[in-house]
Amino acid sequence: MGALPKRKVSPLRRDRRRAHYLRLQVNNVIACPQCHEMKLAYHVCPNCGTYRGVEVVEKKEKKKKT
Repeated sequence: MGALPKRKVSPLRRDRRRAHYLRLQVNNVIACPQCHEMKLAYHVCPNCGTYRGVEVVEKKEKKKKT
């Protein structure tokens, strides 16, 4: 048998421990205005490499095998 608590945990103590649960959410995801792919808000688009309409990162083209 495992360890058992000595006393009942009060609702206040329990709720303080769980206070951060509501803040655990899925990150804010929006559509990129250039390529319309989903990306994190306020981040460079991983698909087209733009941020606020300016190309920040050059995307490398994949070489096609023939």
